[in-house]
Amino acid sequence: MDTRAPPVGEDWAGAAYVYRHRPMAERRTRYLLVVVIGLVMLVTSALGALPHSISDAELTVFALVNNLGDVPRALAWAPMQLGNVIAVPVSALLALITGRARLALGLAGAGMLAWVAAKGVKDAVERGRPGALVDDAVLRDAYPGGLGFPSGHAAVAAALVVVVWPHLHRNGRIAVTTLALLVGMLRVYVGAHLPLDITGGLGLGLAGGGAIAATLGWQEAHRAAMVDR
Repeated sequence: MDTRAPPVGEDWAGAAYVYRHRPMAERRTRYLLVVVIGLVMLVTSALGALPHSISDAELTVFALVNNLGDVPRALAWAPMQLGNVIAVPVSALLALITGRARLALGLAGAGMLAWVAAKGVKDAVERGRPGALVDDAVLRDAYPGGLGFPSGHAAVAAALVVVVWPHLHRNGRIAVTTLALLVGMLRVYVGAHLPLDITGGLGLGLAGGGAIAATLGWQEAHRAAMVDR
């Protein structure tokens, strides 16, 4: 293991520095664990959504979030954009501009994988949105038709968080994780998704982001091994 201390004057970056300098095999193992956790979340959520009905527990959670007091449209809209597919090229471009080509590639790959996979799972599960399944759902500019499981916004947000995680310090990690969870909560609040749509989307994003991060880590280790020969 690389036991070098963080550069002088950068003690505040210690956690992120140590994470980035762990053995590549250990980092890949952690990413693969994230993939497994994500797949378990996706599958268990899908099993709950497949009957195309809503359990009392899910309906209760939906009602609690969906019936919260009015929030200014701008305050609800802005955080949700982390899960918008547009966030994928935007985040990748920002990483590229700052000279982090590998991070840009990971963000682009994970984000698009989550977005495309979400569409595929929607077609397989075929579960509607709250506007079609819940009589008294409050829709705040949310489209009532179409397929809801899983949430593409939740999937994209989770995938981006997984990839950017090792590049952030503690406060940054807390911030992006909070934002990803907020994306899911707001999608329920505006009436676009049911709770299982969100957990399924988060699981899909974790699996996709972990898979891309593990792949990029393998490529990095392979190139390092070639250089050492």
